[in-house]
Amino acid sequence: MENQIKQVTVPLNGDEAIAFAAKQCDVDVVAAYPITPQTIIVEKFSEYVANGEVQTEFICTESEHSAMTACIAAGSVGARTFTASASAGLALMHEMLFIASGSRVPVVMAVANRALSSPLNIHGDQSDSMAERDSGWLHIYVENAQEAYDTIIQAFKIAEDIEISLPIIVGLDGFTISHTLENVSILDDNTVKNYVGERILPMVVNQEGKTLPYKLDPENPMTMGPNVAPAFYFEFKRQQEEGMRNALKKIQQVNTEYAKITGRSYGNGLIDAYEMDDAEIAVVVVGSTAGTLKVIVDQLRQEGVKAGVLRLRTFRPFPAEDLKSALKSVKAIAVMDKSMSFGAFGGAVFNEVRNALYDVEKRPTIVSYIFGLGGRDYSPHDLRRIYEELWKINKTGHVESQVHYLGLKE
Repeated sequence: MENQIKQVTVPLNGDEAIAFAAKQCDVDVVAAYPITPQTIIVEKFSEYVANGEVQTEFICTESEHSAMTACIAAGSVGARTFTASASAGLALMHEMLFIASGSRVPVVMAVANRALSSPLNIHGDQSDSMAERDSGWLHIYVENAQEAYDTIIQAFKIAEDIEISLPIIVGLDGFTISHTLENVSILDDNTVKNYVGERILPMVVNQEGKTLPYKLDPENPMTMGPNVAPAFYFEFKRQQEEGMRNALKKIQQVNTEYAKITGRSYGNGLIDAYEMDDAEIAVVVVGSTAGTLKVIVDQLRQEGVKAGVLRLRTFRPFPAEDLKSALKSVKAIAVMDKSMSFGAFGGAVFNEVRNALYDVEKRPTIVSYIFGLGGRDYSPHDLRRIYEELWKINKTGHVESQVHYLGLKE
């Protein structure tokens, strides 16, 4: 860590931390529409624009659908673009999310995760971004405001890599992170600007046989997102998948590089393992809940229980091999989902983890816990009970129920 840059610690909530990071990343265009609990992000960024602190074109659109459309247009002409959304706003973008990824436009979007209606609920769960897990966007979820700041900076490096060229969602738990004030260590503007660098465009061959930057340019016309017949559509989707696969390595590389500058890393960038080396029981989780689980693991370790927690930081692309390696010696696993997959057997994260571990030689017992929907509170006592259930499964080999609803009134 000898190359660490001097940093300043300031109090910021998660939304403010994201806005500040985006300010430092020399963004060309921000197009957004306000929605709770994301509003602070674009509200704060609009202040930077009004005060002349950034040379960014800020577009306050009439809807989130229009916001993403504007981001796609800006990104298609070579601009660095950023936006933020949540809940119904993200759902309204649904059509345009597929166009962004299919057009290989590296938009960075912060999502302050919030429940979807109906009934109307403005509180935090992860049902909004989990509903977009197959839209072709990279997904990274953060644990706290510090990681929110760091990950936005990293996100531009990842999404804009010419071997990836895909948009990225940075998810933070609504209110739990978005509105909670924390100490955040920030870099100076020049360090961030130099680290992120200028956006480099992939080179492509156009219809005239010219090798040109991949962008819309009246002087060198080309088409993005054209109407294609079955003879070519499949190949476009396969290329997107290749970009996703390339992101696995890039996310780890950026995590390592960033640590050399700041002293902060988040596991290997894909997963963040805590007390997992000899763990016999473990919980897999996405987001801020990992912080509380780490405290419980510390308590259990003092009592002689070999417990661990594995935070899934990157959800798309899904780091199956890293999960297999981290969980290879665990005998009983609980996977926590802050969203519901209606009609499925357990939650979305549970199904991904269970699928990844299906072919391992010593397959562990895996149970699903749906929790926190609509911002439902859960106590450390509730979370400890998960480990107690896992310990019982580990000792007896008996599973009473494979799918649980934590804190449900029934």
